[in-house]
Amino acid sequence: MQTAPTPKSNTLPGPDDITRVKLDNGIIVLARPNFNSESVVISGFLANGALLDPDEKLGLAHFSALGLMRGTTGRKFQQIYDALESVGASLGFGAGQHTTSFSGRALAEDLPLLLDLLSETAREPAFPPDQIERLRDQLLTGLAIRAQDTGDMASLAFDRLVFAGHPYSRPEDGYTETIQAIRQEDLVEYHRQAYGPRGMVIVVVGAVQPLEAVAQVQRAFGAWRNPAQLDLPVLPQLNPMERTITDQLDIPGKSQADLVMGVVGPSRRSPDFMAASLGNNILGQFGMMGRIGDVVREQSGLAYYAYTSLNAGQGPGSWEVSAGVNPANLQKTIDLIRMEIGRFVREPVTEQELADSQANFIGRLPLSLESNNGMANAILNLERFDLGLDYYRRYVGLVRSVTPEEVLEVARRYLDPERLAIASAGPQSS
Repeated sequence: MQTAPTPKSNTLPGPDDITRVKLDNGIIVLARPNFNSESVVISGFLANGALLDPDEKLGLAHFSALGLMRGTTGRKFQQIYDALESVGASLGFGAGQHTTSFSGRALAEDLPLLLDLLSETAREPAFPPDQIERLRDQLLTGLAIRAQDTGDMASLAFDRLVFAGHPYSRPEDGYTETIQAIRQEDLVEYHRQAYGPRGMVIVVVGAVQPLEAVAQVQRAFGAWRNPAQLDLPVLPQLNPMERTITDQLDIPGKSQADLVMGVVGPSRRSPDFMAASLGNNILGQFGMMGRIGDVVREQSGLAYYAYTSLNAGQGPGSWEVSAGVNPANLQKTIDLIRMEIGRFVREPVTEQELADSQANFIGRLPLSLESNNGMANAILNLERFDLGLDYYRRYVGLVRSVTPEEVLEVARRYLDPERLAIASAGPQSS
């Protein structure tokens, strides 16, 4: 039975070495020093995302986020990148359902420049028409490639099934027709209403004293106000499926079919999350992709790959099984996965399976925190999901406290082989 050593508590972030300050305008700053590196990382988010997109202009938040660095009221596109490249720094934005994320990296001495560029692009984008049209062409090319990707299309179809009637059923990057419908003035108006300091979080990790990091964020963002800033809509209730629902997309000319099947899963804040996460590791992650990978790929040879994933965020998540198969083996693969899910909800996992999974979780934690980037993202998640600054100090205990009976109880709460969303994309089998 595998046992992982307990990480030393002084190597894990906690309330004693994470500085958390809320600025007058609502921005939350978290900072942790690391003088073993000469660099500094910033990571964070603004409180706007695809939930604000109208159906006819789906992808607006995504388009806007990528357009922020295409030019500001003070700098052109090339000037922004020249400023970053001159000091070897990086900065970028991306949009999800709830938030627009950002991340950047620079030498510690260049933190003021990095924050100035973050502030300027987030607060004063110009969305220059020529740059916006170039970006539109890139987005449309990406969507055309997506339409021929069997994995992407199976995933989109799965979301439509499992999140039917819910905003999560919509792709954050939109569709060809919705991206074509977005005008430059839509981007300007979206920014005016959606971007503001309220709900913004920024994490600074690296070779800078925490109070100096807070002072630098205050200097760059402290004056920002936006009385017009919109609140994100409240998510509607999502009801579990009452029966199995399927969707099979025909994409001719492909040699592989991709399959995604599963159910609504717990949110990241749910008390079910840890047991579900450890269970998911056993079902389709650990070793050669857990039980699913062993049965479907190794023993039966039905799939090129097969694994499970637990996708948990601020709202309802998903518990999925993904596989890539020969189209002729699609139904056999579905049947075998359903059988394995049935076994998973009938019988507890073994003590050894759980112990191995727990050791895997505990061993991965310090590795994930080795870099400034990993540390910044970990601290950001503490704030995003309201886990508490002492979460990583409590983590080992939380992992080890889960029992086989709890894994079974949570599995039965969410997984049902008779009530699944099953989506596939690829050539029709002959």
